[in-house]
Amino acid sequence: MTDLIITIALCVAVAIAYATAALIQARYAHLTIPQLLRLPQLWLAIGLNALGAALHVTSLAFGPLSLIQPLGVLTLVIAVPLAAMGAKRRMTRLEISGMANTVIGLAGLTMIITTTGVADTLTSTELISLVGATVVVVGSLGAMGHRPGASTLWEAVAGGIGYSVCSALCQTVVVTVGEGGVSVLLEPITVLAVVAIAVFAVTATILTQRSYRAGLAAPLAVTNLVNPATATTIGVVLLGEHVAAGPLGLGLAGVCGLLSGYGVAQLARARDTDRPVAPVPEEIDARA
Repeated sequence: MTDLIITIALCVAVAIAYATAALIQARYAHLTIPQLLRLPQLWLAIGLNALGAALHVTSLAFGPLSLIQPLGVLTLVIAVPLAAMGAKRRMTRLEISGMANTVIGLAGLTMIITTTGVADTLTSTELISLVGATVVVVGSLGAMGHRPGASTLWEAVAGGIGYSVCSALCQTVVVTVGEGGVSVLLEPITVLAVVAIAVFAVTATILTQRSYRAGLAAPLAVTNLVNPATATTIGVVLLGEHVAAGPLGLGLAGVCGLLSGYGVAQLARARDTDRPVAPVPEEIDARA
């Protein structure tokens, strides 16, 4: 029972750290990248994301992944109401419905799509290939989101992939150092992994921060959906894991995926319709 309480407490702390980081990022989403890099608040958001990741790893020592992964949706549950409170307004019905559908779908996916098998670390070839592929994919998605009039969700997808690859690289570095000692950090492949972790962490933070410039809820939901999906893909393709769900489980996972996708669409519509209304001419004249 004690381990269960610690696990839940750590998961709540993780969600609070991630949600707070997202709110900070959303506040400065209108700034350019050079401006962001000079902004102390951005580095605070990076620190909170790092703290959240560290607490997440710690929670795995006290509870099963099958419990911890579904609790990750608490980030969305905390961030969206806090964003509404920060704007001094109530959540709309569309936001509540979208958040509920996304959370239920995400929780269902994380409980159904679990991986089994002895996880391995990335080999040098796999690590280099993963880093190269991530640069191409994240760079392409970021460029698509940077086009005039493009959806900010492209950058949310890119950010989710970046964070997930960071986790995979961190796992490899930690296990490798644990097996070979601190001297392993001086090897070129480990140096590449550490540099890639730092670059991808900052890049993912900037991309997700930019994705919030038209609203927080939908991009945050997309990032929370892409992150575990990418992690599962990396685990199956590169780390020797396999999906434990059978045909029925995969069918239910498809339903959960559609439900969370519908929830994201609702949150996107809520974001698009939640625009400040300009005062009508009569009101302007009356105040003149």
